[in-house]
Amino acid sequence: MAHFDLSTPVDESQIRKLRVNDTVTLHRTLFGIRDATQIHLFDKGRTTAFDLRGHAVIHTAPNVRKVTPSEAFPAGYEPICIGTTTSDRMERFTRPLMQQYGVRMIVGKGGLREASKSAFEELGGVYLAIIGGTAALETTWIEQIEAVDLDDLNPESLWQFRINAFGPLLVAMDSHGASLYDAVKSDTAARRAAVLESLGVPAK
Repeated sequence: MAHFDLSTPVDESQIRKLRVNDTVTLHRTLFGIRDATQIHLFDKGRTTAFDLRGHAVIHTAPNVRKVTPSEAFPAGYEPICIGTTTSDRMERFTRPLMQQYGVRMIVGKGGLREASKSAFEELGGVYLAIIGGTAALETTWIEQIEAVDLDDLNPESLWQFRINAFGPLLVAMDSHGASLYDAVKSDTAARRAAVLESLGVPAK
């Protein structure tokens, strides 16, 4: 296990160095994205002016307050609580995010599945897991909402956050075909089988 401090954007060679169970702290820029954002980008043909190449996206629909734009709040929004939503239902968007927009890292909770694992391995990406229920802490890692796009979808807009030491995050799926979720599932199945055997119950 190793720890990496990464300032976005990053390139593929940096991503290929990361392995499951490593930790990562992100710096500089993080983009917030959620279901509706991606449905509009990939199903409804909308585009964004943001350059996501080499960047990380976080699955979120933040709680924000609309304020008068200023130097402190250039996008006209103050971050109130920026938590992470469950990633699984956004599984089908991993590959297009990487292929069409060049995204390298996805931050979320709960993990992704086989199609995402394949995309990470083929295209050079990782899934960075964050513990559920840590929204208050995550919000302290966000210095400012720098810009917003697709804002008619608010709060599922496309958000550009300026971050400072966002993490540590756990590398739960890497670019070498490894998945912490697969390992946990396998270990759980083995433990279950052992318990059933000790009780004299046939495994099903």
